[in-house]
Amino acid sequence: MNDDLSKRRLGRGLAALIGEMDQPTPVEAGKPGVNPDRLVPIEFINRNPKNPRRYFDESELHDLASSIRQHGIVQPVVVRTVSADRYEIIAGERRWRAAQLAGLIEIPVIVRDVDDKTALEIAIVENVQRADLNPLEEALGYEQLIAEHGYTQNDLGEIIGKSRSHVANSLRLLKLPEQVRDMLAGGSLSAGHARALVSTSDPATLARTIVSKGMSVRDAERLAQNDIKAQNDPRPLAARKDDKDSDTLALERTLSDTLGLDVAINHRGSGGQVKISYKTLEQLEEICRLLERR
Repeated sequence: MNDDLSKRRLGRGLAALIGEMDQPTPVEAGKPGVNPDRLVPIEFINRNPKNPRRYFDESELHDLASSIRQHGIVQPVVVRTVSADRYEIIAGERRWRAAQLAGLIEIPVIVRDVDDKTALEIAIVENVQRADLNPLEEALGYEQLIAEHGYTQNDLGEIIGKSRSHVANSLRLLKLPEQVRDMLAGGSLSAGHARALVSTSDPATLARTIVSKGMSVRDAERLAQNDIKAQNDPRPLAARKDDKDSDTLALERTLSDTLGLDVAINHRGSGGQVKISYKTLEQLEEICRLLERR
């Protein structure tokens, strides 16, 4: 079986498993849920250290714990066996954490026999589909699959049900300095704000400006474009021309979002120049593939 076909089938398999986890079937009369394989003492279950999700809102966990005390766990935690009496979470870490807060001694689980690679894929797909990851966690999850299991951006797009450009734009966030990444993870910067800063000269300073002034994504993009133009223009500041018009900036943003790369448009009379910046051979190869399809 060729790799492309294998990965397409894998993507459908992951979607089927997640659908199975969500499919309501009668557990008790009048109570929706998914039939668990067994009840397992909660201390026998460990989190997956490679789960891309790192941040769990404490107030939401306590709310879920209160619900669990009243109604129990309606949806079992999906785990895999790691030894005779130990299990590792594949999906459902939030429920496991809330169950501990609720004081449960044992919880219902569904046991699946999967390897490290598939466990990571399921964790990422489940979290992305349910919008449980912040943009930085999502990007780090994609990076893990690429680095550890050889996935391309196209492969990831097929498996998670997103476009290749979405994956590329997510990965661009990992180029930002730690201070900006912390702001992104904490929610003070959105992914749109952060993407605008990737190619700027001082992302941390610009990020602080964006947050302190409550700037919109469009305002942040203009701020970033002005910074990038200043980097690329060798003339003194007084000699530079006015900013690009809003139509040109909008077209640059559209092309950049489509390609997942930095794009600059410079008009020269009735013609002009489109500059696409890439930093890896994979990005260059992807540009070539896109042009060949036209």
